[in-house]
Amino acid sequence: MGYDAYILCTAPRSGSTLLCDLLGRSGVAGAPGSHFHRPSLADWARAHGVRLDPAEPERDALTRVVEAAIATGRGDSDLFGLRLQRQSFDFFTRQLAILHPEADGDLARITARFGRCLFIHLTRADKVAQAVSYVMAEQTGLWHRAPDGNEIERISPPADPQYDPDALRRQVDLFRSHDRAWQGWFRAEGITPLVLRYEDLAAAPQQALARCLSALQLDPRIAPLIQPGVARLADATNQIWCDRFRADVPDLE
Repeated sequence: MGYDAYILCTAPRSGSTLLCDLLGRSGVAGAPGSHFHRPSLADWARAHGVRLDPAEPERDALTRVVEAAIATGRGDSDLFGLRLQRQSFDFFTRQLAILHPEADGDLARITARFGRCLFIHLTRADKVAQAVSYVMAEQTGLWHRAPDGNEIERISPPADPQYDPDALRRQVDLFRSHDRAWQGWFRAEGITPLVLRYEDLAAAPQQALARCLSALQLDPRIAPLIQPGVARLADATNQIWCDRFRADVPDLE
């Protein structure tokens, strides 16, 4: 029995854009993305081209929006792919509780709406490097670049990064809390996820894709044919910041 959906459970700067790109390029694993990103039904509706009617019952409106998101996340396949950042999780599960009040627990509600689902926990072992990547992206405005050097995602005008140990410490603590929250939720719901590390994904993208395809009961022989459309942004400055931060915060570990 195959899967109907998969949810990539992750946090920012863990390689999720790269993994979503690879899965989408495979042609068999839907069009994974942050289809329920901002904690607002209105934002969900706008993202999927759904016009809300103020007179419409909340559950009916929510059903239309979620079904539109599922259509987007399937792409040209029968498999729905979703990237779910931890900061989007609480609102997402509250909406599922509205849609499926009869279901007992998050997993039951996810299954009721999306079908049989594989959970992939994409995490980054080096939380300092993750924090450096996040703070640098926030400061420079550049979040993703293609292998040819073209920018894929920029959210603010270019700016030079400025080392900020306080901001880095906040992000390290936050990313650690995200990991603990995901792990606690998996235990509470009795979920055994496929665990992928950013470090392994970055080192061997096609091998990570093959693991996902195999877990989804799809042909992993597709993976070596897929070329990543997202490049690493890290450079020598990232490593300098990591080394400096570890020296500045000796109690980090």
